[in-house]
Amino acid sequence: MLFQAYQNSNMIMLCLVLAAFLNMLQVRGATHIVGDRDGWSLFADSNNWTQGKEFLVGDVLVFNYEEHVHSVMQVNSTAYEDCIKDPYISLFASGSDSVVLSEVGRSWYICGVGDHCENGQKLSINVAP
Repeated sequence: MLFQAYQNSNMIMLCLVLAAFLNMLQVRGATHIVGDRDGWSLFADSNNWTQGKEFLVGDVLVFNYEEHVHSVMQVNSTAYEDCIKDPYISLFASGSDSVVLSEVGRSWYICGVGDHCENGQKLSINVAP
């Protein structure tokens, strides 16, 4: 009887650990390297890059670029369309920035250096639940 209770206790513990592990897998999202091997640059076609990709809450966008040459600004739709740099939602300038997608809906990013945005260095994505 004691042995059976011990086995049941072990089985319950195993189920709890497995449930916690599966929950962690669901929370962790995919990592998307913006621009793939070209990175976040003037020469990357961001619209083409997004084709066929699904962006979900919890996913991570990684912007790789040469520090001091580019930046990443998260902006609203008007700032995206008109390349307005101020005010912005978030500013990143490390050269290797990770942005966790935390909200459902459209997200917009531009380069805040010079006329890079006007020359096409911008990204618009739709984040699904």
